[in-house]
Amino acid sequence: MGDTLTRKTLRAHLVSGGALSAGLDCTVSVDQILVEDATGTMAAMQFEMLGVDRIGVPLAVMYIDHNVLQIDDRNMQDHRYLRSFCDRYGVRYSPPGHGISHYIHLEKFGKPGEILVGADSHTSMGGALGMFALGAGGLEVAVAMAGYGFDFVCPEVVGVELTGELGIAVEAKDIVLELLRRHGVRGGRGKVFEFFGEAVERLSVSARATICNMIVETGAMTAMFPSDEQTRLWLRSQGRESDFIPLAADADAEFDAVERVDLSVLRPLVAVPHSPGNVVAVADLPPTPVVQVCVGSSVNSSYDDLATVAAILDGRSVHPGVQLTVTPGSRQILQMIIASGVYETLMKAGARMLEPICGPCVGIGQAPIAGAASLRTFNRNFPGRSGTAEDQVYLCSPSTAAASALTGTITEATGLGPLELVAAAAPDLGLHEANITRVLPEAERRNVQIERGSNLVPPPLPEPLPADLKARVLIVVGDDISTGDMAPDGVIAMSVWSNLAVCARFMFNRLDPGFHDRAIDWGGGIIVGGENYGQGSSREHAALIPLHLGVRIVAAKSYARIHRRNLIAAGIAPLIRPAGDTTDEGDEWSISGLQAAIAHGHSELTVTTRDGRTLVLGIQLSPAEREILLAGGLLAQVNGVSRQLAIA
Repeated sequence: MGDTLTRKTLRAHLVSGGALSAGLDCTVSVDQILVEDATGTMAAMQFEMLGVDRIGVPLAVMYIDHNVLQIDDRNMQDHRYLRSFCDRYGVRYSPPGHGISHYIHLEKFGKPGEILVGADSHTSMGGALGMFALGAGGLEVAVAMAGYGFDFVCPEVVGVELTGELGIAVEAKDIVLELLRRHGVRGGRGKVFEFFGEAVERLSVSARATICNMIVETGAMTAMFPSDEQTRLWLRSQGRESDFIPLAADADAEFDAVERVDLSVLRPLVAVPHSPGNVVAVADLPPTPVVQVCVGSSVNSSYDDLATVAAILDGRSVHPGVQLTVTPGSRQILQMIIASGVYETLMKAGARMLEPICGPCVGIGQAPIAGAASLRTFNRNFPGRSGTAEDQVYLCSPSTAAASALTGTITEATGLGPLELVAAAAPDLGLHEANITRVLPEAERRNVQIERGSNLVPPPLPEPLPADLKARVLIVVGDDISTGDMAPDGVIAMSVWSNLAVCARFMFNRLDPGFHDRAIDWGGGIIVGGENYGQGSSREHAALIPLHLGVRIVAAKSYARIHRRNLIAAGIAPLIRPAGDTTDEGDEWSISGLQAAIAHGHSELTVTTRDGRTLVLGIQLSPAEREILLAGGLLAQVNGVSRQLAIA
């Protein structure tokens, strides 16, 4: 039988792991690293702790696209630290306002057949160019950036056959929303979605980017499209046609599972609060007035997306009860919409034009009114992510967003007929060269002094897991709790992500404002969660804060992939809580033989509670994950191995 594109790419980079069977450990070499400023400061400080002299991969790029509002000096402290870090260690640096990491990386750096690892969950967007691109926590990215490769558990590969043609006002966003309608936010866990079929050749790279960006909301590791004529045309437009190579799954490729999407039967879809998995047809919604419509940011901010909105708004005005914002994905896209007249059309219609940053996608500005519907072309609508605790955020395509901005109610754009988009102006290919730094010569790098403001505080180093543990349950939370509830979005909380002691004050604040002080008073404890604990962002702060507060185990019914790995990297054991457990906050747990159970490959251990009950927790860890926990976390393990190699 033939091979999938996913396994071909992994096999070409395989360092260890052999069979690439789903569920087994493997290690791959990494071609490219993507880091952004919100996760970048912790990743950079942990990279420094590895003691290497420069990056150990061909390319690493740092993008300043999250914390750029600069309401005080802490954002700029972070930026100056990251700029000097990049100069010192050989990382390229994209400054504030130049654009969002994912779009710039597609424009300037993405290459078919390469492996991209990024400290941002939506790094998966690189799959639009035939890359194996996946998000990870900052420490795992730092380790990969240092040249140690990337370790992970091999996924299943699900083939998604696309057939038919998209109808009027049905877009790539509706394809990925359809997959979310089928799978919810948990059904993709442990999987890569690989797209094939006759309809694929009609999807542009920017359309594929939308699907790959948002596929992680199913819980999936990533998505891949073939590298084909669409890829070649994209690379040619960026002056990089020499980077093109044709890549695809074999005609007789054996997928672990196959599903089909007939594009001709899709209708405009919308994800309703408070999950990307709550997907319904726009036509099936009750009348839903909106007060805000936001287009662009991390996803759906390509030229085609913004030109689509402009075509619908052309000669019309935004409803007087609606605020419309538009965020281009990069300065290159901004230049293109200005040159083509799209910018002027949007502005005349009443849109607020924002700079190319993540912005409202992560609660940095444009927080909506509590309880009122905000319709966005973004990728997440978790509670409070917008910056408003009691928000009501809906997710949709650019066409639906534009039609709704005109009517003031969530509306299909199908009645507007086929759209004629304004032809794109040629991109200014010099913008990236003028704004993204080059790697300094080695002699200059060694003389760079890294600038550390008072906001930059290195994370703690964990002690090895204790042999036995006795602690109280600090909090019990429900299903689908996101990392945004642990390290919140928004301009205030995100400004202190470089200082865990301050950032910790925000953990679980939306759910339980007393959590932080209780953890301090009790000297640590245990976090108990439900299904899909830690969904969403790759922010490892959601694991480092519990470590800072004295948490050494989390017990949840199941975990999101990246957060689970972040817990392990931080030296915190992610244990499996049984169905029917009725643990309460304040319960005291005693665990005998915690360290031994992990060391000896046990699949469960027993908890004894203060009132005499027993509780059996599952241990679902691969051999490599057990080794990390026993070493005291990933940093301790890598440093220990590197010291042994140096001695040898």
